[in-house]
Amino acid sequence: MKLLIKITALLISFVVILNIIAEIQVITFAYNAKPIKSDAIIVLGCAVYGKNPSPFFKERLNEAIKLYKEGLGKYIIVSGGKGLGEDISEAEAGNGYLLKNGIPDNTILKDDKSYSTLQNLENSKKIMDQKSLKTAIIVSNKFHLKRASIIAKEAGINASYSGVFVKRYFYEEVYGFLREAPALLYMYLKNIVNL
Repeated sequence: MKLLIKITALLISFVVILNIIAEIQVITFAYNAKPIKSDAIIVLGCAVYGKNPSPFFKERLNEAIKLYKEGLGKYIIVSGGKGLGEDISEAEAGNGYLLKNGIPDNTILKDDKSYSTLQNLENSKKIMDQKSLKTAIIVSNKFHLKRASIIAKEAGINASYSGVFVKRYFYEEVYGFLREAPALLYMYLKNIVNL
């Protein structure tokens, strides 16, 4: 019985240490990420309330607008399908928001068929290939950037990153950072198993 308790304690300690290491990676990547002038800016999908971008999505779109106006990208790719409770796709809501904020229609590209970060980036890569775009800045919440960077590499996207932190949703952002550590570990484990 004592041996079982010791083994259990060791396993729990090991899992806790792995989570701490993953959390450090998430935070370090989030705050060291810097956008580099690229062909496109990819805005990863996020919730839509009816026809309007959620606060997190709005901040991602605002970041893309800022980067575009600073001359860091020629196109903005908005990504995301129509989820439960959404009247239109995330890409369509993002497109409308960008147009209202002065982004020219001919510089907005849409992927409205994706339902995960992996699909967001795979579909964005197809759009990039169709337009002969070689590089991208990927925009998401800061807590999401490390995992997005791994997925982007798998999708073959040469990318830099720009993250947002929505201060008025401080607790949701902190929760996002805490949730990303096990998600990152799961992704590492999945990649190891698939080798």
